[in-house]
Amino acid sequence: VQLVESGGGLVQPGGSLRLSCVASGFTFRNYVMSWYRQVPGKERELVAVISNTGGSRNYADSVKGRFTISRDNARNTVYLQMNSLKPEDTGVYYCIVPSFESYRGQGTQVTVSS
Repeated sequence: VQLVESGGGLVQPGGSLRLSCVASGFTFRNYVMSWYRQVPGKERELVAVISNTGGSRNYADSVKGRFTISRDNARNTVYLQMNSLKPEDTGVYYCIVPSFESYRGQGTQVTVSS
């Protein structure tokens, strides 16, 4: 299992970013995918989950209405569109396959600051 996240960066409050995660080493279309974020000194937080077909999506209360998870099974890629970003969204974002939780990519840093 390989997961490669990208798309993070520095953005001002109210801005947007789109994260991508390219997966390989397993049959992507068969698996639920998720995005987590990690802030030093805090527990890892589940941000969003999407079913294998994309027909079901769930979000943390803290990001509902602002973030959208999606996937392209033809490209083995899961996305996280993040709008109306807040400073508390700052962290390292990881995509994780719930069925293979021990595998993790390098993550992508998101910093929301003026």
